[in-house]
Order: sequence, then structure tokens, then C-alpha cells
Amino acid sequence: MKAQLYSDLLRQSQAITEGEPNLIANLANISALLYDTVDDINWLGFYLTDSGNELVLGPFQGKVACVRIPFGKGVCGVGAQSQETQCIKNVHEFEGHIACDSASNSEIVAPIVVNGITVAVLDIDSPSIGRFDNEDAEGFQKIADFCSTLNWPK
Repeated sequence: MKAQLYSDLLRQSQAITEGEPNLIANLANISALLYDTVDDINWLGFYLTDSGNELVLGPFQGKVACVRIPFGKGVCGVGAQSQETQCIKNVHEFEGHIACDSASNSEIVAPIVVNGITVAVLDIDSPSIGRFDNEDAEGFQKIADFCSTLNWPK
């Protein structure tokens, strides 16, 4: 059932970005699509690489968020630096977790990599501990992989 949801979301992401060259517009629409469709999440958005070793807030849905996150810090920074999907069942047990919203209890971070360089991460938070599993992580990573094909600056 989850596999079908993420397959549908991937197809919809492709459809809403087709023919649109503006990266920010596409990321904004993808964040809105995912946020409106996926249950039990309280924040979803993109952090874009800035200065090569720091993430800066990009298009998102949810409450006000942290603006800058260094690579290697928090779940987003670890995902960006390692280029590996992070699926954290309880963020309060994650060493160095950055609490932008105290209501968030679990998180997935899917890196977006272009030509071996992390250009962004897709970050999803839930108020429920243990909300995400490997199937969610795989589904969001496929969407992040699609996002790597969008019109990123050279």
C-alpha cells in the first residue's frame, strides 16, 4: 500500500514539474503535494546547499523552520554530508539533533545528489515517534532522486 502511495507521488511530482524550468517553483509544488498527501507529518521541505558545506532553508510546508544547518549537524546535516537517507524513529535519541519544532518526534532526510555533490535534502518530520519505516525512507528517497533531475544551477 505504501509502495503504491510513493509510486503515485513520484508520478505526480513528475507531472507537476514537466516543462517548468524554475527549480524553486518545482520544489515548492513538490513540497505542497507531499505535505498535503502524506499522513501524520508536521513539516516537509527542502534545505538547499549553500557555500558547499551548509544547508539553507528552501521551499517548505509547515511552521517556521531553522534557516541554516551545517553539514554533519543534526539529521539534515548528517544526511547531506553522508549522502545517505536518514530514517530516525525518535529524534530525541539522535545525538546532535537540532530541534526546530519541539513537536517533531521522528524524521526522514533524503539527500539530493547531482554529479556526486549534495545539492539539497528533502526533510520530513512527524509528531509521532516511530512514524517512518524503511518503506517510507525508500519512497521519499526515490522522490529525492527525481528531484536531482530538476534544473539545478551549475
